[in-house]
Amino acid sequence: MARERESLLQNSNAAATKGSDALLPSLARSVLKFLMWAVFLTWAAGIFFYPTKPAQAVLGQLTGGTKQSVIGTTDGVFLAFSAPILIVAALAYVYISAFPGDHLEKKKLRSLSFRLWTFPVLVDGLFGVVSAAEFIGIVLFILYLVFSMTYYMLDSVSFGSSFHVPVAKSCELILSVMGIRFGIVGLFCMSFLFLPVSRGSVLLRLIDIPFEHATRYHVWLGHLTMALFTLHGLCYVISWSFAGRLIEEMIRWKEIGVANLAGVISLAAGLLMWMTSLHPVRQRFFELFFYTHQLYVVFVVFLVLHVGDSVFSIAAGSVFLFMLDRFLRFWQSRAKVDIVSAACRPCGTMELVFSKPASLRYNALSFIFVQVRELSFLQWHPFSVSSSPMDGRYHISIVIKALGTWTDKLKSIITDVEEKKTRSDCDSDQSQRITASIEGPYGHESPYHLMYENLILVAGGIGISPFLAILSDIVHRVEQGMPCEPRNVLVLWSVKKSTELSLLSAVDAQSISSSVSDKLHLNIQAFVTQEIEPPLEDGIVEGDQKIPGIFVKNGAAMSGLVGTGDNFWAAMYFAASTLGAVLAYALVQVYYVKRFNVYAWWHLGLLLLLCMVAGVALPGGLVVLLWHLSEKRRMQDDRWEADAGASLDSAERTRNGVGGADAASKASLANLQTTRYGCRPKFQVEFAAFAERIGGAAVDVGVLVCGPSGLQTSVARECRSQNLHRGGGKSSAVFHFNSHSFDF
Repeated sequence: MARERESLLQNSNAAATKGSDALLPSLARSVLKFLMWAVFLTWAAGIFFYPTKPAQAVLGQLTGGTKQSVIGTTDGVFLAFSAPILIVAALAYVYISAFPGDHLEKKKLRSLSFRLWTFPVLVDGLFGVVSAAEFIGIVLFILYLVFSMTYYMLDSVSFGSSFHVPVAKSCELILSVMGIRFGIVGLFCMSFLFLPVSRGSVLLRLIDIPFEHATRYHVWLGHLTMALFTLHGLCYVISWSFAGRLIEEMIRWKEIGVANLAGVISLAAGLLMWMTSLHPVRQRFFELFFYTHQLYVVFVVFLVLHVGDSVFSIAAGSVFLFMLDRFLRFWQSRAKVDIVSAACRPCGTMELVFSKPASLRYNALSFIFVQVRELSFLQWHPFSVSSSPMDGRYHISIVIKALGTWTDKLKSIITDVEEKKTRSDCDSDQSQRITASIEGPYGHESPYHLMYENLILVAGGIGISPFLAILSDIVHRVEQGMPCEPRNVLVLWSVKKSTELSLLSAVDAQSISSSVSDKLHLNIQAFVTQEIEPPLEDGIVEGDQKIPGIFVKNGAAMSGLVGTGDNFWAAMYFAASTLGAVLAYALVQVYYVKRFNVYAWWHLGLLLLLCMVAGVALPGGLVVLLWHLSEKRRMQDDRWEADAGASLDSAERTRNGVGGADAASKASLANLQTTRYGCRPKFQVEFAAFAERIGGAAVDVGVLVCGPSGLQTSVARECRSQNLHRGGGKSSAVFHFNSHSFDF
């Protein structure tokens, strides 16, 4: 009896210990989430209610309390509007480091926040496909604009009418006040403008928004910000014109107050970027858009000179986070990456396989930016990864279709090198022909394709590229018994010509064993839209093999210096840069500003910007250097595992899909493919049939689409329709929409 009592006590103690061990991480996660939400909502509320007198009173108390500090009133504005976003970023680093697997929980599919992000509300119109969460954000921004501008308008009219002056003078005064208001609201919008284009930003990782989605928000915010700044400038131009001193005011550079000429230069640079970023211009003249967008440096520098340090502190936090990301990308992009293979397929596409370190993490939904210096020193083009992390630890591949000037030139270089190599029949040194640099990988923090038991992949043309990685990833994981939810996968792929179907041979897992096929039901439906019957050369789809690729030795693998890389070093880089910038500005205030009585707004603004740059470049640069040395040492430790033969063999399997000795007993991917000619997929029919095939129960279906905007719209419309009519028909499946393509 005593022994049984002791056994029961031991079991209860073990259960209590296990429960407490599980409780602590859960409590820490909840506390971190609460702190981040509290800081963010307080910051957002401060921006929203900034026009009101109570908010102005609180800000006045804050700036008054910091007036005697080292930095002065700038300290109060910075604490109110820039410090919160930096605090959220710091907490985010703690969160993703402490809970790296938090994004992989399957229960996330049932959460309200996840459903809001994957349910398309708007599928047509100005904003394209808009999820419920994005729609809420748009509505909140519109409410903020309506509220703030209405409040400012009424306040400005009341202020102008309080002076007993002629009507013309009153109008001039009201225009000047409204100009200030438009500028302030524009600065608040600018606080958000730079956050989406920080590719490796910890904030994007925290909320799991990949860069290709975030660029949409940057476009929307860019239009809004420039519209407000343009109205800001127009108000002053009209006001100065009424007073008859337009030119005099435009070239004025005040010591106390704003520097008008700097504002004119900043606005001119912004307008150039804005005009060339409009969709018709960007689509037809991409290089013009790309090069004029480098004027963002001029825009920011002269904006700082225009408003000074105190006003610029409103947006300084987001600009600083962008500077951190841009400096880290500069370091990563300096490396000249070895090209394991560069080859052209007969169907007109190119495949590039790059060398990478084993420690560089990515998933099948990732993408990279590629620069080829023989084509351009400034242009970086995004491409979805077509290889899975399961294909090999030391390489990463992309598939490119020649669709523009840059890709046409790249194809001609590869073809020219291949022809010369074939004629000379020797491996000549081609290292000077293709000098490639890589930024990334970036993408979803969560491998969404592994979280759904039922998955639909919809691709148009070269949009199949990321799905090649997804298919390979799923097959390998099922084969090796690794965590992988998908059991029913439907691929709907539309192409113009049947020759494009050969891209399926780029999947590393070209054959599926019977044990895998029992667990994974894969159905590939291909639609050839511009051919009404199979070509006479039947079998070309399976027999399309590349010309043997060229090897380009540039001297290094991809650099691991990326914001989505090592969490510890990324956090240290952020902390060192932030503390360095704050310390630098405090020292400048004590030993330069106060000693030499510097009071000009533009001068103080320039000092703030230089201190931000110094914080990133000096202490931040030192951390990045140590990070680089750590990565280099890690690569040397792993080198014994990555002999050239093994790496090349793995890459060759990726490129050619070579099966094993028992390939005859396996099912080929080509055998799982059904090809239809002269038609397009009818998504309503295909989705309903898939839902019925998986049982018609209340299950979640992940829908990933990669292709042109028209395809995304059609798929999003069908997902919305299926969800809205759920329960009224044969199926009650929930379709979660996700796009995976660049729409800019």
